[in-house]
Amino acid sequence: MSEPVLASVIPEAERRAVGKFLRRMLPILVLMLLVNQMDRTNVGFVQDELRADVGVSATAYGLGAGLFFIGYALFEVPSNMLLERFGARVWLTRIMITWGAVIVAMCFIHNVWMFYGLRFLLGVAEAGFFPGVLLYFTQWLPDSSRGRASAIFLGGSATAYIVTGPITGALLELHGVGGFAGWRWMFALEGLLSIVVGVVAGFFLVSRIEDAPWLTREEKDALGAAVARDEEARSRAPKVSRLRLLFHKQVALLTMVFFAMALTGYAITFWLPSLVEEIGGLSSFQVGLLSAIPWICAVIAMYTVSHFTDGTPDRRPYLALALVLSALGTFLATLGSPWFGLAAITLAAVGGKCAATLFWPMAQSGLDLKVAAPGLAVVNSIGNLGGFVSPTLFGYLKDTTGTTNGGLYTLSAASLLAVIGVALIRRTGTTRATADVTSEATGVK
Repeated sequence: MSEPVLASVIPEAERRAVGKFLRRMLPILVLMLLVNQMDRTNVGFVQDELRADVGVSATAYGLGAGLFFIGYALFEVPSNMLLERFGARVWLTRIMITWGAVIVAMCFIHNVWMFYGLRFLLGVAEAGFFPGVLLYFTQWLPDSSRGRASAIFLGGSATAYIVTGPITGALLELHGVGGFAGWRWMFALEGLLSIVVGVVAGFFLVSRIEDAPWLTREEKDALGAAVARDEEARSRAPKVSRLRLLFHKQVALLTMVFFAMALTGYAITFWLPSLVEEIGGLSSFQVGLLSAIPWICAVIAMYTVSHFTDGTPDRRPYLALALVLSALGTFLATLGSPWFGLAAITLAAVGGKCAATLFWPMAQSGLDLKVAAPGLAVVNSIGNLGGFVSPTLFGYLKDTTGTTNGGLYTLSAASLLAVIGVALIRRTGTTRATADVTSEATGVK
């Protein structure tokens, strides 16, 4: 019933301009995100190769995988500031070309210190890409249209989990061609793809509404006026110190829950291929195909849950159930055969993805309007450090105990603690402003 009303109040010129942006800009942005996700996680498929050829132990691999998030966290805010200065066309293109160059450089790794340094530099190079695109949306789209664009863009992240395995596995089959190891071919070709897509993006992206040759004068004026009204409304929002927010009960609980979710999500991302390889007798391509199964199931479950919980006044019970499924999956993965372990990890991935779908709308309703924007940014920034802790812990435990079971037990415990955190989170009223700010302040992938 809301769409006819919305259509009657949005000027026709503004609707046309938004439609043109979605058709012309979103496809290249989604492609950029897909390549982005592939390049940050492809290292998960070459753990054994790095150990054999370079001497990267499980501990070193986990630390290197996690160092990406340190570089990313340190340079995320400066990168966004530079995007505002230079514009999305220049800065997003720069980000993609430089991270592609780092990926290419990874094919020349010959010791563990190069591995550490390049993973850190990859985080530095990628820093600001995801929030930068969301900032780009605020410069081009009014609040009433931004949710649709963000949903389409986030769909590229979900797709990336599915296609990364088969693509990376196929490239690893080039082992021996030209006398090079398959993992070196993988880094070289995926890095070159990033550079090519980055160059192409430079010809498509338009930084400012005024510079779009495919908008009429009327459309530019209507879209520019709508964006300006929203910017003025956001500028009147009260400012809250991030340091003070660290001691805000709701923010602290949300951060704890999201940190636990990040632990599980990134552990599965970086260690799933090695768990699949324990099945034995599989080619690199087959490992890639099987590694896609948990994500296919998770994405289907994520959209199904989203459909059935949209409009639900309280998502906390559903989030708690998703976290319990995640805990159960990681615990069951320590039992039975490798095939049983793959099924258990699939359950954990389903729980984790569904939890991510439910978490951010719940976080909106858990924060007062005056702390919503900075609060969600704090939750995202600190919570994502689970991406450093999780692979590092897994690597250390595998080297010291000979198995990843200790890490899986830790993930189960963290998910169950997060259930307690969810129970303690209170609800306030969900507002349009907090809904808008979620797509601007968060980067859940």
